Amino acid sequence: MANAIELGLNTFGDVTLRADSVAHAAGNPPADALLHQAEVLRNVVAEATLADQLGIDGFAVGEHHRPDFAIAAPEVVLGAIAGRTRRIRLASAVTVLSSDDPVRVFQRFSTLDAVSNGRAEIIVGRGSFTESFPLFGYDLADYSDLFEEKLHLFAELLKGDPVTWSGRTRSALEEQAVYPPIEHGTLKTWVAVGGSPESVVRAASHGLPLMLAIIGGSPRRFAPYAELYRRAIAQAGQEPQPIGVHSPGHVAATDDQARNELWPHYATMMNRIGGERGWPPITRAQFEQGAGPDGALFVGSPETVAAKIVRTVKELGLSRFDLKYSNGTLPHETLMASIELYGTKVVPRVREMLG
Repeated sequence: MANAIELGLNTFGDVTLRADSVAHAAGNPPADALLHQAEVLRNVVAEATLADQLGIDGFAVGEHHRPDFAIAAPEVVLGAIAGRTRRIRLASAVTVLSSDDPVRVFQRFSTLDAVSNGRAEIIVGRGSFTESFPLFGYDLADYSDLFEEKLHLFAELLKGDPVTWSGRTRSALEEQAVYPPIEHGTLKTWVAVGGSPESVVRAASHGLPLMLAIIGGSPRRFAPYAELYRRAIAQAGQEPQPIGVHSPGHVAATDDQARNELWPHYATMMNRIGGERGWPPITRAQFEQGAGPDGALFVGSPETVAAKIVRTVKELGLSRFDLKYSNGTLPHETLMASIELYGTKVVPRVREMLG
């Protein structure tokens, strides 16, 4: 098991507070206390470079089109990271396939794979935000059809052969070759799922690895989805594929320090998103429950976070765990310290415990 588990990090390029700004309680900080998105992007490259130096297995960046997340073009950011790193795997988290063109997505990631010497991966999904649909001229009424058709086309592109395909959401292809091809093997592609049984079965039907986004509740409640996926992929006659988990978290020297550092920034993020969706404000008690043994937040000392990762790996039978280390306005300097502890303390401890 120790050699099988991959341990990575991911970020959406959360727009963070300036290091010299005064810490803010839960609420919206003034604009002059926040970094420009351009500086956030440069910081993400530095964070990934540190992760590579520490021997962390993977680094993934998520696509959004909002003022609070800086990464709108994951492949460009990953290309910059590729030039600064040597071994770490580079992935999206996620690429919103519904509002993009599968051929162009494949070309961008096959190009990334080439320039990084085979280190590219892609995690495709429908995304938890909808800003990309009006931005790129798609109708939200087609939300499900867009993803289902485009995932089918993308799965065909992964085979590496000339593609013949037709559907309702884009023009048809007739024996169309797509360039550049993958140099060795195939482009590893995960399907991100937030908890829909239909989405789990869809990923299995294409024989693609499953990435579970666990951002609330107990990770244990996703065990039935992991089992459903394994049954569905066997029934579809596909080869067994890995299952991964993406969850938010933060590592500091002690549990109290980690929770106190994260809380105001996490609350700011959740209340901003919750305000858009009609949720009540998050309370400290809810945060503490999420950070507890049965919650979805992997927050605490290296020992606490490692133990929680190990428990989740065993309960779900995972091959990969990615920690979303950026959460709201948590400053870059604090993120770097968290990455350092994750790479030097958490990862070795997880491998030891699983060994």
